[in-house]
Order: sequence, then C-alpha cells, then structure tokens
Amino acid sequence: MRITMDINGRTVSADVEDRTLLVHLLRDEIGLTAANIGCDTTSCGACTVLLDGESVKSCTVLAAQADGHAVTTLEGLEGPDGAEHPMQRAFRDQHGLQCGFCTPGMIMAGVSLLADNPRPTREQVRSGLEGNLCRCTGYHNIVNAVMDASGQEVRQ
Repeated sequence: MRITMDINGRTVSADVEDRTLLVHLLRDEIGLTAANIGCDTTSCGACTVLLDGESVKSCTVLAAQADGHAVTTLEGLEGPDGAEHPMQRAFRDQHGLQCGFCTPGMIMAGVSLLADNPRPTREQVRSGLEGNLCRCTGYHNIVNAVMDASGQEVRQ
C-alpha cells in the first residue's frame, strides 16, 4: 500500500506491506536510525517517536497507521541551524546516558512529557518515563536531564 506522512517536517511517501511496523519504515526505508529496535513488544521504549506530538513506541505502530500523520524522530529535534534540542543538551549536560541505546527513546518521551506538563515534579518525570527502560543507569541522571530541560532545579 502507498502511504504518505510528514517525517521530521518533510513529506515522505512509501510503498509498504500492510504489516510493516513504523520503526522498520523509519530505519530500513527512510534511513532514520535513532529509533532503536530493542524488544518489538513495547517493553523497552527504545523505539519511541512522536506521532502527532504524542510519544508512541514505533515497534507497535503499523506504518499504515501513521499515513497522513506527522512523525518526529530524534533526528527531527535539532533546530534549523543544527542546534541541539534543549532535551538533547540536558541529557548531555546531566550525564543522562551511558551506553546510549535507550537515549533516543528517553529523549523523545521526555520531550512529549514536557509538552504535556512543562514543569513536572521529579515523581511526575519518573512516572512519565515508566515505559522506557534503561539497563545501565539508576535513572537519577535521566530524571535530572528532564528536570534541567524543563528549567527547574537539578539534584546532584
């Protein structure tokens, strides 16, 4: 089937099988590899992208379901001049990553969280990131990164 969607501000059309997952379209057909494939079961969140501004796990969204919608991946967060998104900068500044595998999904979930709640508490950040797993960190610096991106005080 032929689908068309806005991906990172660019109109993209593709012919896909009806069973094609959004994450496979993004990675294999479009070449946007920031959304990682970690589990294919919505358990890890490494494939999180924004669909019409809402975070979704792209391993459980069919590409056909995104037809006519807007998808934003980590690659689409940078500014027109190539500047880092505030969430990306906060993850770097607050050491919110270790191996980096979960980082794109965590950043996208954090962006969505702040769009819904620009000044969350630490507990709200932890709750908002629950569907995204990190096997390397204790989440402390990830929470700090989201708090930093929201312009709030960071605990050391």
